Amino acid sequence: MIAYFLSLNPVLQALIAGCFTWGMTALGASMVFFSRGVSQRLLDGSLGFAAGVMIAASIWSLLIPAIAMTEEIGGIPWFPAAIGFIAGWLFLWLLDRIVPHLHLGFPIDMAEGPKTRLPRTVLLVMAITIHNIPEGLAIGVAFGAGAAGMPAAAVAGAVALAIGIGIQNLPEGLAISLPLRRDGVSRLRSFWYGQLSAVVEPVAAVAGAVAVIYAMPILPYALAFAAGAMVFVVVEEVIPESQLHGFENVATFGFLAGFVIMMILDVALG
Repeated sequence: MIAYFLSLNPVLQALIAGCFTWGMTALGASMVFFSRGVSQRLLDGSLGFAAGVMIAASIWSLLIPAIAMTEEIGGIPWFPAAIGFIAGWLFLWLLDRIVPHLHLGFPIDMAEGPKTRLPRTVLLVMAITIHNIPEGLAIGVAFGAGAAGMPAAAVAGAVALAIGIGIQNLPEGLAISLPLRRDGVSRLRSFWYGQLSAVVEPVAAVAGAVAVIYAMPILPYALAFAAGAMVFVVVEEVIPESQLHGFENVATFGFLAGFVIMMILDVALG
């Protein structure tokens, strides 16, 4: 099975990996059918865990390969990584400004982006969707980079990235479906909105893979772009949300656990 997957076209690999991370989000969201509630402590720890995975993935799976690739082709090692990182950060900053959304744990009057009359549930889902775009891009770019045949971007590293993001998507689906349920949304709709937030990941994964396959010179920039986008999301959204309810230590321990697990995955598999 593994050998067959590795033999597939990298765009198809990215699509499968994106569907896997989407499925993990759906699995987490499905917990709303079996639980009447989960402690805020667990939710905050889960958000911290997600932040740790995303930061570690940005370093080991994206920035370090981008720098190594540039060294292999004789360029200035830090330049593509720095430019791509800044571009990814600015792209997410722009999305944050033009897309109406509401972060978990905040009241409706603290919705960000353009003023809108969209319901709270839709705004919450849009916030998580913005969060998931860089994750999908990171997966797609990693598989596209693996297709380049460069040691710094082995397909095994892309698989490790997809597994890590999938693991952190499990509590993420739970973190959106259960608050919606607490707000009075039905279990079915809470599940639907929870999994819907990650449907963008397969789409972004395919887009990222196609982009780098047909424009190989942008590979280091694309890897760093995905890293910049993910770090922006972590600092702007995930960490602040995990610190809102008085469980800062739990969120911090979750962050450290997520960071270590993603680091181990990337080094062991990549």
